[in-house]
Amino acid sequence: MFVELHMIQNFAPANLNRDDTNNPKDCEFGGVRRARISSQCIKRAIRTSPVFAETTGVDIGTRTKWLVRLLSERLVKAGKSEEDAIEVLADFVPEYASKLDKKSEDKKTAVLLYLSEAEVESLEQALLENWEQLSDKTALKKLVKTLVKAHKGRTSAPDIALFGRMLAEQPELGLEAACQVAHAISTHRVTMEMDFFTAVDDLNPEDTAGAGMMGFTGFNSACFYRYARVDWGQLLQNLSGDVGLARRTMEGFLRAAVAAVPSGKQNSFAAQNPPSLLLAIVRRDGMGWSLANAFERPVRPSRNGGLVAPSVAALDAYWGRLAKIYGRDSLSRTAALTLDPDLALDALKDAQMDTLEAWVGAVLETLPAGEV
Repeated sequence: MFVELHMIQNFAPANLNRDDTNNPKDCEFGGVRRARISSQCIKRAIRTSPVFAETTGVDIGTRTKWLVRLLSERLVKAGKSEEDAIEVLADFVPEYASKLDKKSEDKKTAVLLYLSEAEVESLEQALLENWEQLSDKTALKKLVKTLVKAHKGRTSAPDIALFGRMLAEQPELGLEAACQVAHAISTHRVTMEMDFFTAVDDLNPEDTAGAGMMGFTGFNSACFYRYARVDWGQLLQNLSGDVGLARRTMEGFLRAAVAAVPSGKQNSFAAQNPPSLLLAIVRRDGMGWSLANAFERPVRPSRNGGLVAPSVAALDAYWGRLAKIYGRDSLSRTAALTLDPDLALDALKDAQMDTLEAWVGAVLETLPAGEV
């Protein structure tokens, strides 16, 4: 079973996701330049959203190179000396997850690790229970082997279960992502703009003219198409078969995907714009349908201006053609929600919901039941 999420979201002038030149990311699609928000940016906004944490009720995972410090602080609290803790962890962490960065004096790992709170607690407990044997390299490797086996292919962190993790040096601790997230792209040709700004030195002498500093900030305004696909079976497997937690994770994902907005330059632009269209598809099996090609030919503003209405119309029409040609046999549920009542749907009119709660509920009632 798969849940697919499609969104049309229009942003006022913003710089939500920057490239290495500090300008908004873009790409070419359909032969023209489009505004773009990377999937990594979208996933981080979702996983760190308070809505996601509140809905799942479980701590999200931690991305860090500071595992030695994290565990040593806990071991010290448990009564071990800091010197002994760091000495043991300098051997343990490279065996369990990643070698240490030789250029770092702080014993950081060479790569970012993605760990659940339950996994960190498990490592701490195992180290304390086997403390006297850890100076023996053979015993340490045996302990690592046991821990890797215990954490293989499972997690308690909803975000890790959704987005997966990869450890090149310890592939057994890798986790297949249950969620695929596309880069958001504008439905139309985009024009990049520059904001020239100055700052005044408040303590300048009165006879001094000129600004204290000058600068430029790149920005654009774009109507984005967003797409994501969640494999329910993989999500359930990653969460060790916990149906209740899997359902809360799916609900948290849906709510956070709607509520979370990338944080880039928000203090300067405040582009807090909710989606104009939400479309959720629950399918039993089969290939997913990204609707990005609805915008392969860039939409143009309507006669009275505006890009949201023609974008929604293009998505609706493209969905109708896909459903007619390929059929709807694999679909269990289709649920659509529009922000503006003037956004008339045709192919999706029978799937329309009135509220966000009804839209989320339509997806959840299609999933297998379990204690929540």
